[in-house]
Amino acid sequence: MKKFFRKSFCLGLLIILVLNAIGCAKKDDKLEAYKNEMTQFYDKLASLGDSIDAIDADSEGSKEELLGYLDEMNDAYQQMGQLEVPEAFSGISDITVEAAEYMQKANECYHLAYDGDFDEDNEQLASQYYERANNRAVVILQVLHGEVPSGEGVSVETEDAYQLSTIDSDISTE
Repeated sequence: MKKFFRKSFCLGLLIILVLNAIGCAKKDDKLEAYKNEMTQFYDKLASLGDSIDAIDADSEGSKEELLGYLDEMNDAYQQMGQLEVPEAFSGISDITVEAAEYMQKANECYHLAYDGDFDEDNEQLASQYYERANNRAVVILQVLHGEVPSGEGVSVETEDAYQLSTIDSDISTE
């Protein structure tokens, strides 16, 4: 009877360990998929940034070219903002949405600034939204790299080992 109990106990423990390992593998797969999607997002941003930097401001189609790249950048931010953030990075879920929202506003204001007659006020507003979107993208990248986010206007409240929440009010710029 004791041997049966030990075998049953060992078999039960083995099943629990295997199921736990399978569950962790699934979580790790989601985590790895998220990291890969975010790597693609940052690669896209870098590529678009290089393309924007390469625009000849004196060329005839420079405004349209810039707006096209900004549209692509906005699309990348919107896709990133819709990604399901894994539990390990739950502290950045709000920040990803904020980044996407700020990029959307930046893109809209850039279009208002450059479509038709130049509008300096919308350009300045767009630049502020663009900076906010990119600041949040930097915070997200820091968290993904396992760093404690830092930067102007960023403070961190650690809830536990995996949850980092930023408290960035943007009071001074709004």
